[in-house]
Amino acid sequence: MNTQELIDPARALVAGDKGLLAVDESNPTCNKRFARVGIPQTEEARRAYRELIVTTPGLGECISGAILYDETIRQHKKDGASFVKAIADAGIIPGIKVDTGAKDMAGHPGEKITEGLDGLRDRLAEYSQMGARFAKWRAVIAVGNGLPSRGCIEANAQALARYAALCQEAGLVPVVEPEVLMNGEHTLERCCEVTEKVLRTVFHQLYLQRVTLEGI
Repeated sequence: MNTQELIDPARALVAGDKGLLAVDESNPTCNKRFARVGIPQTEEARRAYRELIVTTPGLGECISGAILYDETIRQHKKDGASFVKAIADAGIIPGIKVDTGAKDMAGHPGEKITEGLDGLRDRLAEYSQMGARFAKWRAVIAVGNGLPSRGCIEANAQALARYAALCQEAGLVPVVEPEVLMNGEHTLERCCEVTEKVLRTVFHQLYLQRVTLEGI
């Protein structure tokens, strides 16, 4: 692993006043949106819709990186050029969502665990060959009566750290996203308390898994 090859794109992703574009909407979610307005729920319709996004004139002036979905990173424009090439040509860094979603956590009612570690090393190698330079993994932490539990925080932090280590092994910058949900009846102070606890746990796990933090 070349540390500088991770640091450079990591800094480019957060440089200036640009932001990341999440084009990682799953096929089922995209199909639901299409169904509401009478658009056919087909791969071609999704491809055409995504082409409109990635070919938006001047997109690179506002966007530093684009997070793609598994189907999207494999798709092409009508002229045959890949979406990855179209994004890169616009000066945007291509990325990929690699988690498989937040699922109910066994033994922890009301809490979620993000899955997707199985086979991740091979998937990351493939995405890297396709041109992806960073990846995203999102954990979801709910705040409520007795929530979050220590077990939920620890399990999600460990998964995030393992994902990050595998990303760096593959030469991809890991976007580590432990999202503490703000909605609920809890106070702002409680949200702050939970966020601090989650971040401390995540960074501890990143350190234990020997994730490079110099480019954060």
